[in-house]
Amino acid sequence: MMNELAATTNTKLCCASCGKAEVDDVKLKKCACKLVKYCSIECQKNHRPLHKKACKKRISEIRDDNLFTQPDGSHLGECPICCLPLSLDNNKSSMNACCGKVICNGCSHANARREIEGGMVQRCPFCREKRPNGEEEKIKLLMKRVKMNDPGALCQMGLRCQRDGNHERAFEYMTNAVELGHADAHYSLSLMYELVQGIEADKKKVMYHLEEAALGGHAKARYYLAIKEGANGRDDRAMKHYIIAAKLGYDDALESVTENFRRGFVSKEDYASALRGHQAAVDATKSEQRDAVEKAGRDWGRSI
Repeated sequence: MMNELAATTNTKLCCASCGKAEVDDVKLKKCACKLVKYCSIECQKNHRPLHKKACKKRISEIRDDNLFTQPDGSHLGECPICCLPLSLDNNKSSMNACCGKVICNGCSHANARREIEGGMVQRCPFCREKRPNGEEEKIKLLMKRVKMNDPGALCQMGLRCQRDGNHERAFEYMTNAVELGHADAHYSLSLMYELVQGIEADKKKVMYHLEEAALGGHAKARYYLAIKEGANGRDDRAMKHYIIAAKLGYDDALESVTENFRRGFVSKEDYASALRGHQAAVDATKSEQRDAVEKAGRDWGRSI
């Protein structure tokens, strides 16, 4: 036991390859697995054959620890006006091409009503820029955001190109957005690697981008991860994904948790936790202003 403790301590204080201690001007750099340290890239390369198996195992464990940790909220975040979480229903918010901000329908509706009643010019509720007049102006504003490397604008242009059948250009936009960590772009890219003709199918990249999107709080990506894990016979992982997605407020995931509870694959405690989490996530997105839009039956949809 003492020998194991000494060995563990030694790898943390000394280079795992040459044994050089971290003192004075000697700085050690942690391996990606965080189990060992090295004084140089050369030492890391020399030690790789001995450490490779343990390194890969630990990195996989760290990945799973992160992947199955419940996110604080969805990838959509909060409305920058009312600071309430945005609904997972994309029809209940809109992205403004002028500033790239996603505003909930409640705030957009309240702003528009105030301006109409006051006879004012229609402006963005966030940046106060004048509303674009027609689709052409919207595209120009969006392209300005693209040139500024706005990940949301890049993703939106990718979706537009995809709808127009320009998959090659859509792939470029999505790839650029992914490099900036955009969860929606990760999700869209996973679908492109799986479904779009002209782009080489790659199962590993499909799973990678779904996982990256899920890590960013993308409930739908998490839901599809669950389906794929279940299809591969990894039911335990699938149930974890379903429960996390349900707690983010994703209705389809909650239905899957309910069905698997009835079949005995989800415990009573986990089912109750999923129900409470789902209700809390949905309730957090509600407000009087947003309810007013629902009652008015107005479809504010996406602005671009």
